[in-house]
Amino acid sequence: MPNVKNFASLVKISHTVFAMPFAFIGYFLAQRQVEAFRWELLLLVVLCMFFARNAAMSFNRYVDRLFDAANPRTALREIPRGVVRPKHALLFCLANALLFVATAFFINRLCFVLSPVALALVLGYSYTKRFTAWCHFILGLGLSIAPVGAYIAVSGAFAAPPLLLAALVLLWSGGFDIIYALPDEEFDRQQRLHSVPAALGRKAALWLSAAVHLACFAIILCFGIYVANNVFYWTGAFIFAGCLIYQHKILSINDISKVNIAFAAVNGVASIIFAVFCILGLTII
Repeated sequence: MPNVKNFASLVKISHTVFAMPFAFIGYFLAQRQVEAFRWELLLLVVLCMFFARNAAMSFNRYVDRLFDAANPRTALREIPRGVVRPKHALLFCLANALLFVATAFFINRLCFVLSPVALALVLGYSYTKRFTAWCHFILGLGLSIAPVGAYIAVSGAFAAPPLLLAALVLLWSGGFDIIYALPDEEFDRQQRLHSVPAALGRKAALWLSAAVHLACFAIILCFGIYVANNVFYWTGAFIFAGCLIYQHKILSINDISKVNIAFAAVNGVASIIFAVFCILGLTII
């Protein structure tokens, strides 16, 4: 049976920095509408994020295990090299899915009712590469649940501001997932898998990713103007924009050797910094 370290590696715990900071933004955005701060509720939101992401990642690794084994870039992942058996990955997914739904039950009724919908989206993403090149944005849609779910956890209702955050996350993560898919362009074509690089080629994929991130920045501006118009927010917003520009600056049609830096390091730093300054803007001013 795999140990905790094997499962942590399987689901890439470090990649939690993509969606979790936006869940915190959604939480503190809703917190402005209530009087008491509940630490136990914040813990439940964090647990929901943790369980949902574990379920999604382990399911993705289970579903893609044969492709991962055939791809030199992913052949050393836990399932292809035998560190985690497929059935154990599936059981891990099931356990986390059940824990996610159970945790949502203790938050509020709306979160509980919507929890199967959220699971269907984040798990269903794993199949989308089989039939659409727009799979990157379905991944983004799954991640965009984070700020909306956290907002609903506090307020018990939908609202426009967290939907702006969701659109931001969708475009941001969809754009950087296109970048992440660049090294697999030829492999995806050979295996008849769908992605923007495989469908459009490297040059068009880079341009589309940049265009999507430009649209993402437009939403950042809208959120700042209508929701968090203060110095803290704008500081975080322009640092975030600088990170977006930097990740495109270090990649080119002829050189994608820094994809991992652009995908993981730069975006991880961007989300944390943006969240810190945004939350300061929402809570201090």
